[in-house]
Amino acid sequence: MAGVNGCIKYSMFTFNFLFWLCGILILALSIWVRVGSDSQGILNSTDVGPSSHVAADILIAVGAIIMIMGFLGCCGAIKESRCMLLLFFIGLLLILLLQVAAGILGAVYKSESDRIINRTLHEDTKLLSTTGESAKQFQQAMAEFQKEFKCCGLVNGAADWGNNFQQDPKLCECLDTQRPCTNYNGEQVYEEPCISTIKDLWAKSFIIIIGIAFGLAVIEVQYNLVLLTLYSLACSLILRNIDGEQTNKQTQQP
Repeated sequence: MAGVNGCIKYSMFTFNFLFWLCGILILALSIWVRVGSDSQGILNSTDVGPSSHVAADILIAVGAIIMIMGFLGCCGAIKESRCMLLLFFIGLLLILLLQVAAGILGAVYKSESDRIINRTLHEDTKLLSTTGESAKQFQQAMAEFQKEFKCCGLVNGAADWGNNFQQDPKLCECLDTQRPCTNYNGEQVYEEPCISTIKDLWAKSFIIIIGIAFGLAVIEVQYNLVLLTLYSLACSLILRNIDGEQTNKQTQQP
């Protein structure tokens, strides 16, 4: 019986350790989507930035909670604490609900987010042609984005930069001969505006968020069933051992 209990205990520990590693992966991917993806430098400099991170923020919270719950589950399994394991299963349910919420938010608000991003980027073309301090952050992010993705301007190409283009004609300099280029004010610049690239990158971020949320939800449902089975079996063995000890005590009494 002790061997069976040990097998169940270490099986639960192994599952919970994998769950903890899964939390680290979710947290890392969600933070990358939130702050490290290629389109974030542009979006964070516009009004749409704060409103575009809701689903990613939820998944960051999910990843952090999964790490905590995985640690709690490992401790509960090793110490054979029914209270800690019960708290662990309650936490799993909350995590599952959060992930489904993140996936639903990503799916439901994708079209609305696309519309807001499209409108905001059209409106923010004026930031490229202004000279105020408030526009410098956006202009710097846009200049780096243009170099990396070989595009120019937001909507109308180099014309979006207005008089700022004359001050720095190399802003959209076409260095890649395999990309379509055009002549603007005597300079060879990239012909394609950056708006389509930004929207494509943002769409990929949404796909990652939805995929993480729903993919892990399916895995966790199966994972919960396995752990609940192990937990129920462990509890039944513990109760059986208690009953056996009580029976032995009664038979030993004169």
